[in-house]
Amino acid sequence: MSVTISVVVPLYNEEEVIAESYRRLKEVMDGTGEEYELIFVNDGSRDQTWHLACALAESDPRLRLIGFSRNFGHQTAITAGMDAACGQAVVVIDADLQDPPEVIPAMIAKWREGFQVVYGLRTKRKGESFFKKITAKLFYRLLNSLTDVDLPVDTGDFRLIDRAVCDALKALPERNRYVRGLVSWVGFKQTAVEYVRDERFAGVTKYPLRKMLRLAGDGLTSFSYKPLKLSIFIGSLVSVASFIYAIVIVCQRLFTDVLVSGWATLACLTLFFNGVILIMMGIIGQYIGRIYDETKGRPLYIVAERVNFEGDRDKNA
Repeated sequence: MSVTISVVVPLYNEEEVIAESYRRLKEVMDGTGEEYELIFVNDGSRDQTWHLACALAESDPRLRLIGFSRNFGHQTAITAGMDAACGQAVVVIDADLQDPPEVIPAMIAKWREGFQVVYGLRTKRKGESFFKKITAKLFYRLLNSLTDVDLPVDTGDFRLIDRAVCDALKALPERNRYVRGLVSWVGFKQTAVEYVRDERFAGVTKYPLRKMLRLAGDGLTSFSYKPLKLSIFIGSLVSVASFIYAIVIVCQRLFTDVLVSGWATLACLTLFFNGVILIMMGIIGQYIGRIYDETKGRPLYIVAERVNFEGDRDKNA
């Protein structure tokens, strides 16, 4: 059977939503009239997600499962799904139903028009805190200002990509992956489909603040060297300010009766400069850490189990 559309769904502790997610995805894809496959990638779930997915796959050969040996991360799960997909187009969507599957037919229509990347553009985000909304907006705009790659704002990983784009992504060797940024980097003809993002159907978010910050860090360090240039700018600024302050102190000592402050001033300056140095070292360390990860040469993920796959089409890349 020739597959036209592959739908990749990363899973992590989604026992409360997996049945409804599968039902809606199947209903939508059946309605398109396209030949399709659903690829659920279990990213080391600790609940009943894998067992529930296996039960669903028993009665549906179009549902294909990949089970990681442990938790490798959301972006890696997306990558594994793309590696295994054999469709002429690949849709990436999370299982929590915040991104409605009912938008997929509109994406397919845009793909049929000749667009090779069709990303979901959120016009409204229901059920999310003001803090998350404002920080997301600020991050996307900051990232755009720091990079030479045009990254669409107010978008996530929910998108359709053509087979040519998928093959280009598979050729990229990064270990710390920021998939939505990589999709923009490879280029091709891109457009958007607008939609309203719903509240999570059930369960809790798998992207708490800690993981959001890590994803933001991956985005910044993957696509911009400007944080490294920032250390040069701040270092130069601090050096100039220190030189001017030294001149002021000398002039006070030689030409005025003002008592030059001692330990308090020295302590404040020392703490300030040490803080700047540590921040800059931290930024440099982030880049060095990425270099270290890239040079180890370990596989990006390890597959423990596969269900409903014909042969060894997926790779531990």
